[in-house]
Amino acid sequence: MSNNYGSWNGRNNVNVDTKKIAKIGGIVAIVIAALIVLSKAFYTIGEQEQAVVTTFGTPSCVSDPGLHLKIPFVQKVQMVDTTIKGFAIGYDMKTNSVIPDEALMITSDFNFVDVDFYVEYKVSNPIKVLYASEQPVAILKNIAQSCIRSTISSYDVDSVITSGKNEIQASIKEKIIENLEQRDIGLQLVNITIQDAEPPTANVLEAFKAVETAKQEKETEINNAKKYRNEALPAAEADADRIMKEADATKQARINEAEGQVARFNAMYEEYIKYPLITKQRMFFETMEEVLPDIKVIIDNGDGDTQTILPLDSFTGTQE
Repeated sequence: MSNNYGSWNGRNNVNVDTKKIAKIGGIVAIVIAALIVLSKAFYTIGEQEQAVVTTFGTPSCVSDPGLHLKIPFVQKVQMVDTTIKGFAIGYDMKTNSVIPDEALMITSDFNFVDVDFYVEYKVSNPIKVLYASEQPVAILKNIAQSCIRSTISSYDVDSVITSGKNEIQASIKEKIIENLEQRDIGLQLVNITIQDAEPPTANVLEAFKAVETAKQEKETEINNAKKYRNEALPAAEADADRIMKEADATKQARINEAEGQVARFNAMYEEYIKYPLITKQRMFFETMEEVLPDIKVIIDNGDGDTQTILPLDSFTGTQE
């Protein structure tokens, strides 16, 4: 009897220990789960960071540094770095080698030049940086390249390489800021500087020389054309002035002649009114003198004797 009792008591102790272990395991699991949940409920914001907290798809911005609480599995947090960052245009920052597609530009006087820039920016709106566009930095770089080329093309090569760098930088910065305000992608331009500006490399030198030659030929043709114009224009103006004066003189002569004929006609008409027959005869004789000035009228009576009637040679003494 004693052996059976002892066996039953041992099995009972085992069952009690199993229950205790299971209970302790459950508590430990609960504690671990609670720790996991608590670890998901807190996040820390650094001095140069901002957090975008999304609650059921609606984002909000938290910018205060330190420890913050969130609702696990309901709210999601994305950290955004707000420090000043930068990128290069025209050269590779790692190898410091030129990137021709970005660096090579043309100036207002049709010269080629290699210009390198460094762009500094920072995040101004974390929510828009994350959700307004897929690649805000790439958009900023495209905007910067467009503004750079449009500005460089309005300056001559001497200004780009030497004296006009500060003015060019200020103009480019103003254009980029204006474009960023219009696009509103959550980035702010801090500064843009010209790192280097120099004449083109040897690969572009032949094209550069061809452009210079074409410019010189153009200037030569323009100068030749101006020279010809300066020589031909005074002569043409003199010819035009002479023709105008001759035309005016001819015009005035014809007017005077017409006025004289009108005056003679009026005077003759007055004489005709007074003495019509005499005037007719005089007009007839005057007309015949004009029409037949050199004709002689000879009368032959048939027996060989002739007599000159016109002109009156006997009175002029010019008989033939």
